[in-house]
Amino acid sequence: MWMRATCLLEFNSPVATPFIFMLRPRSGWQQWVGREQYLLTPSVSAVEFTDPFGNLCQRLVAPAGQFAVHTSFDVEAAEASDTAPGAYFVEVQQLPEETLPFLLPSRFCESDRCTQLAASIVAGRLPGYDQCSAIVEYIRQTIAYTPGAGQLIISACEVNERSQAVCRDMAHLGIACCRALSIPARMVVGYLENLQPMDLHAWFEAYVGGRWYTFDPTQDNEQGGRIAVAYGRDAADVAIYTQFGNPVELRHMQVSVERIAAPSY
Repeated sequence: MWMRATCLLEFNSPVATPFIFMLRPRSGWQQWVGREQYLLTPSVSAVEFTDPFGNLCQRLVAPAGQFAVHTSFDVEAAEASDTAPGAYFVEVQQLPEETLPFLLPSRFCESDRCTQLAASIVAGRLPGYDQCSAIVEYIRQTIAYTPGAGQLIISACEVNERSQAVCRDMAHLGIACCRALSIPARMVVGYLENLQPMDLHAWFEAYVGGRWYTFDPTQDNEQGGRIAVAYGRDAADVAIYTQFGNPVELRHMQVSVERIAAPSY
C-alpha cells in the first residue's frame, strides 16, 4: 500500500542556530520512497550527509527569528509488520558484522544491567523471536503507554521502575532486554498509520531468524503501515532534530499519515 506522511516543525530562535535534522526516510527492502518534498522557510542552504547508521541527515544554520521545516513523503510499505513465531536465535559468532553494534550497552539501553530481568521474563521461551515476544508482553503488562508522559529521556532501568511511559522509553526497555540475551536490537523512529494521538513514533527491531523484525510494545497487534526514518542504538542516535548553542523554542509540531492511491509518477 501507499502512504503519505507529513511533518511540520516551527521554531523561534533568538540568534542564528546550527541544526542537524534527521527527517528523510530512505528506500529499503521494507519500504520504497516514491516522492518527497523538503521545504525550509525561510530558505537557507543545507548540506546532507549520511551518519554511521545510514540515516539521511541535513545540516544547516537557521536564522534568528521564526524558522520552519515541512516534509512530505509518499512511501510504499506493507499494511502490517511481519511476524515469525519460532524464528531462531542467531549465535553471536554467526551474526553479520553490521548487527554487532546493536549487541552492546548504550547510553539509554544499559543491557549489562538487565541480564537477570531479561532471563526471568523469557524463562521457558524458545531462543529467538519468542523471547522478543515475551519481552514485549512483559512491557505491555507492566507499563501503560501514556503519550506525553515523557519529557525527559530516561534509561531502560529507570523505565522498568515506572508504571507509565512513552513509546521511546518502552522501546529502550525492549532493546536492553534483547541485548541482554545476545539478540541485536535497534531503535527505530518514524511514522505509524492510525497512531493515536498522531505523532512521530518509536519502536524497536530485533535480529532473529536471519533478519530484522519489528516489535512495538505500545500496540496490541502488528497492523498499520510503518515508515522508518531513522535507526540507531537508542534515542541519542535518532533525534529528529538537534540544535546547538542557545535554547530554541519549538513553537509548533504537526504530523499526519494517510493512505493514498498508488501514484503514477
